[in-house]
Amino acid sequence: MHLSDILRAPKVVLHDHLDGGLRPATIIELAREYGYGLLPTEDPAALAVWFRDAADSGSLERYLETFAHTCAVMQTREALERIAAECAEDLAADGVVYAEIRYAPEQHLERGLTLDEVVEAVNAGFREGERRSGQKITVRALLTGMRHTDRSLEIAGLTVAHRDRGVAGFDIAGGEIGNPPARHLPAFQHLKQHNCHFTIHAGEAVGAESIHEAVQVCGAERIGHGVRITDDITVHDDGTATLGRLAEYVRDNRIALEVCPTSNLQTGAAKDYATHPIDLLRRLGFRVTLNTDNRLVSGTTMSQEFGHMAEAFGYGPEVFEELTVAAVESAFLPLPERRRLIDEVVRPGYAALR
Repeated sequence: MHLSDILRAPKVVLHDHLDGGLRPATIIELAREYGYGLLPTEDPAALAVWFRDAADSGSLERYLETFAHTCAVMQTREALERIAAECAEDLAADGVVYAEIRYAPEQHLERGLTLDEVVEAVNAGFREGERRSGQKITVRALLTGMRHTDRSLEIAGLTVAHRDRGVAGFDIAGGEIGNPPARHLPAFQHLKQHNCHFTIHAGEAVGAESIHEAVQVCGAERIGHGVRITDDITVHDDGTATLGRLAEYVRDNRIALEVCPTSNLQTGAAKDYATHPIDLLRRLGFRVTLNTDNRLVSGTTMSQEFGHMAEAFGYGPEVFEELTVAAVESAFLPLPERRRLIDEVVRPGYAALR
């Protein structure tokens, strides 16, 4: 695919962190406004490079340290509304037609906001960004509980309370090592009792056992990253593969994997694009979706992720349509809305590229 075709292709992102996708210039402006003096540079281009270089460590824990700077400028209603609106604008400009953007409300309380006020501010920003983009994009929020804190049940309740006001579901995130998903089982049970959607980060820094716990103990509908499911897959010399019981279960039950190739390279979950497991998983019939994770921190966009996959595996419009339809089918949207998005936006958009 040519770059112009990739930019035109309708895209859907299910795994994108609000605090990992700020515009560098916005960070600098807000840091000056709020007196935050710990940025490594006040040059927007240099700051973008710093984030990307800092994240290229091969360690999830080091990768996560970069978020101290972004969260520091996301502590007021005005800042959250601005950042959320710019997020929607930037995604729409990249051809994204539907996005689920996740963030942890508990990380934005340092200047006196309540949890409800954080959610209201972010939702207001998303609506403004949709308006500015000419309604070319629909954005929904995923509220995230942090694995290393004890507020996940509270955030699950917040998710239920705002589910009809722009919040599509729940997630847990943060360092996997030492913080298994079952630690937050009460939150997942609360969500199930209220028929509320949730995804779980698993199978990134920790292996297949993390995915097993997320799926079989906690009941995750989707898995954030999930690339370590390959620990339960044996690839033979002739190219055939044998799936273990967990891998077979995830595939057969259409549990979506929210795969983020560039981020996986930065955290050491994959070595390079050419050997990234996304192609193996797709060919084996897993429901694979393509995502950005953190656009600023990973220095990427959905179009760039498309480009990496086109170069590494020769993907063209047919495969990207397949991945995009899989993302819509896995979105935390009512079925009629998913069908409309596929039939009226995604399918026609890719037909125009052929």
